Amino acid sequence: MIQSMTGFGKHVTQLPTKKITVELKSLNSKNLDLNARMPQAYRAKELELRKVIASSLERGKVDFGLYVESTGTETSAVVNEAVVKQYMQQLSAIADGDDIHLLEMALRLPEAMKTEREDLDEEEYEVIQASLKEALSEINKFRSEEGKVLEDDFIHRIKNIELLLQEVITIDVGRIDSIRERLEKAMVDLKADVDANRFEQELIYYLEKYDITEEKVRLANHLDYFSTTINSADSNGKKLGFICQEIGREINTIGSKANFAPLQQVVVQMKDELEKIKEQMLNVL
Repeated sequence: MIQSMTGFGKHVTQLPTKKITVELKSLNSKNLDLNARMPQAYRAKELELRKVIASSLERGKVDFGLYVESTGTETSAVVNEAVVKQYMQQLSAIADGDDIHLLEMALRLPEAMKTEREDLDEEEYEVIQASLKEALSEINKFRSEEGKVLEDDFIHRIKNIELLLQEVITIDVGRIDSIRERLEKAMVDLKADVDANRFEQELIYYLEKYDITEEKVRLANHLDYFSTTINSADSNGKKLGFICQEIGREINTIGSKANFAPLQQVVVQMKDELEKIKEQMLNVL
């Protein structure tokens, strides 16, 4: 079963004093393009988290967000006592005032507060890892569901091309005879003396150039190979894309050899169906 590269996954974990949220969003991309947003205190674990995401999502433009919100009374900002006392001493030497008033002014000055950087707690990191695992599970489920929609659409359009190929086979039965009649009529209209044997040889050579028997067989094989591959365990967007290129090559060759309006009209319909497959194939993992 194929997977889409479009997906979303989110998991929230509530701790006694913190709420940890992990979000993953992905869109189509040729390779893995991972953008990570997280608090500075957690950057030391970024490479490790990136490896976990890359091994699970493989490909796509991925936005990873780690959000940690304090919900308790903990704070990492504290009063810088030594600096505040120096400010109060300097202020008291300049102007009169009670200690409360001097303290209010000192606290407004630079470096009166300091932020103590906390080391990442290992238990908290284990919670983050578990949240990431759940978010990855969610986004992969989303991708699989989107992939099923794409798969149904691909199968429908491949069947349409198969039906159009049957029309090609039907039309082709009388096509060569029609081309022969046109060429023979053109020669008659020229009113020129032509060696009948030489004309027949040239006509056979000319008509062989318009023969599409091999193209019809190869196209049928490619369509069958696409249907088989999309249901296989190793199915992926790149492999299916290569098969689409082969399908397109045979359709184009049939069109170039057609020289017959009804057949060319069917070829246009086949190209339209294939183009719609190619557009959606860009979203397949």
